[in-house]
Amino acid sequence: MTALRLKAALFAGLALAAFPALAADLRIGLNAPVTSIDPHFANAAPNSAFARHIFETLVVRSPEGRPMPNLALSWTPVSDTEWEFKLRPGVTWHDGKPFTAEDVIFSFNRIPNVPNSPASFAGNIRTVTKVEAVDPLTLRITTSAPTPNLPIDLAGAFIVSRHVGEGASTADYNSGKAAIGTGPYRLLSYAAGSGIEVERNPAWWGPKQDWDRVSFRIIPNPGARTAALLSGDVDLIAAPSSTDLPRLRQEANIRIFERLGSRSLFLSPDFSRTGDSPFITDNEGRPLGKNPLLDLRVRQALSLAISRQGLAERVQQGMAEPTGQWMPQGAFGHNATVPVPAQDLNRARALLAEAGYPQGFRLTLHASNDRYPADGQTAQAVAQMWSRVGVATTVETLPFQTYLTRMSRQEFSMVQNSWGSTTGEAGSLLLNIIHSYDRERRLGASNDTRYVNEALDRQIEEALSTMDPALREQRIAAAVKVAVEDLGMIPMILYKTAWAARRPLVYEPRMDEQTLVMSVSR
Repeated sequence: MTALRLKAALFAGLALAAFPALAADLRIGLNAPVTSIDPHFANAAPNSAFARHIFETLVVRSPEGRPMPNLALSWTPVSDTEWEFKLRPGVTWHDGKPFTAEDVIFSFNRIPNVPNSPASFAGNIRTVTKVEAVDPLTLRITTSAPTPNLPIDLAGAFIVSRHVGEGASTADYNSGKAAIGTGPYRLLSYAAGSGIEVERNPAWWGPKQDWDRVSFRIIPNPGARTAALLSGDVDLIAAPSSTDLPRLRQEANIRIFERLGSRSLFLSPDFSRTGDSPFITDNEGRPLGKNPLLDLRVRQALSLAISRQGLAERVQQGMAEPTGQWMPQGAFGHNATVPVPAQDLNRARALLAEAGYPQGFRLTLHASNDRYPADGQTAQAVAQMWSRVGVATTVETLPFQTYLTRMSRQEFSMVQNSWGSTTGEAGSLLLNIIHSYDRERRLGASNDTRYVNEALDRQIEEALSTMDPALREQRIAAAVKVAVEDLGMIPMILYKTAWAARRPLVYEPRMDEQTLVMSVSR
């Protein structure tokens, strides 16, 4: 062997010793709990992200949010209210039975009718009035109005098997009994709030996956997630703490992947009561007799009391941007005329006095403490800002699963809430959060505080049924302006999303913040 070859061989041996071959198992630390394996139970980002491993949708979103073929190979508008979807041939369920159009029909019928759902997926199929099987691999979908966003809306409508799903409950999905999908992974175990294990589906129609087995650990505490990554207990973590990012960037064997996403953090006042609201009193602790949050001047005061720049820079430590709306600049429907409100404490106090509250009042702000980056700390910061203008605010934080259930029952007076646009455009929040709640029409499915603005409802419906893209964007942007001026919700920040992985792993960051095994490569 020549000296040159000997040197090359020794270098290769040292490289292998320093970077041993990775096992075919992957360990991921998640920042928020998956509250159910039932893909129709709760329209929450952690649930939807995990569901993509087991179940699939007709259409899937790219990392940039664009619609791409999935269980449907193609879709064609036959008229303004009819679409034809061609389904992918050769797809089988995890138990080996074939996927057909009948499974889609069953799934669409199930989505709006899941018992005890705290956040329905019905908005994704809100205009669908009829779904017909032309043949086993062709669907004809009829809508009640022109629905140009139907393909991207269906990216949030998971398909479950009819032969397993008929008569199955959410508990059957959680136990694994009914968790039979078409996705790239099969469920092995699910422990609520703790962890999930899956294995590669060798019969998946897509490209062979890198990982034979994947374990998801639920680690809500950001410091514990970082520690697990650094110790090698996990290979990748979602949402590393902004306080830990500088340290992680200095670690030679750690890589950081990040991008500005489409998730906003906002505040939602109680609109469900005209009389006393349960967590609002005067300064002596007595009921006010009416709900002050129904007064626009009060909502304006609360908005002006907030330093959005301070929340983004200090509380979120640069991993967020201040906003006066809910989509980033350049996104479809972003309104360039809507500014980021500047903090104005004097004007806030004056507005409270005009509304009849010169001495302010007491309020409890409810928030999750294990779902979004620094969610509890952000709520505490907002409470301090409101207290400075006379609204003495206390904070009660709860685990996300409990918080979501209680919020859906209108138990709170003011909540800190969040929405990530699954469609990559501003219409998603208009449809699900701002539009008044209408279960029959599948509108306002996540309008848990029961905001109502009938004129804006009509504006939203017109915008979302406009087929011409340029005119639709113009109308959506106009609705955004009306919504933020009426403050049915109070926007605060847009999140940046980050992932940290041990080398040589690579993660493709996604606008929708989903943590997917399919996005991990080596």
